[in-house]
Amino acid sequence: MAGDANTIRGAVSPQVMRSVMSYYPTGVAVITSMTKDKPVGFVVGSFTSISLDPPLVGFFVATESSTLPLIQEAGVFCCNVLSSDHGALSAKFSSKTGDRFDGVDWRPAGTKSPILREAVAWLDCAHYDTYQVGDHYLVVGEVLELRAARNVTPLVFHKGSYGTTGQQNDLAPVRETM
Repeated sequence: MAGDANTIRGAVSPQVMRSVMSYYPTGVAVITSMTKDKPVGFVVGSFTSISLDPPLVGFFVATESSTLPLIQEAGVFCCNVLSSDHGALSAKFSSKTGDRFDGVDWRPAGTKSPILREAVAWLDCAHYDTYQVGDHYLVVGEVLELRAARNVTPLVFHKGSYGTTGQQNDLAPVRETM
């Protein structure tokens, strides 16, 4: 439900909402795609699994994003989950200026979307749908191929700074192609 007659709109300021939500740690991922002539990408802290059958994932991005239309036009994207030593890489892909891919090592996925070489995991996706939710879009992708690394800790964002879970992934890597 989107709300009802008892909902008091405007009672929560964006600043207070952001401050309170900073107590909830989030993973950090870079969404990438390929335009006709260059790679594009941006960082998200809102990547999630949505469905196992069909295999769907999603992320949220601000409605004013200038990169999202390029990704939607491509019709495909790759979600790159960052490792604990990728704080600088995350900051680079969060920047509004400069070439985000300058000096970044990557290779093309099956969809040609960039896979960042040092990503903890990556999921190559076809665009499934986009929904506007408040001042953000929920972008849903169908997973076409995915991989996970081993013995690498993921990057998390908590209370305004980067950190890690402090635990390594001792599970065998997932290697599946659909």
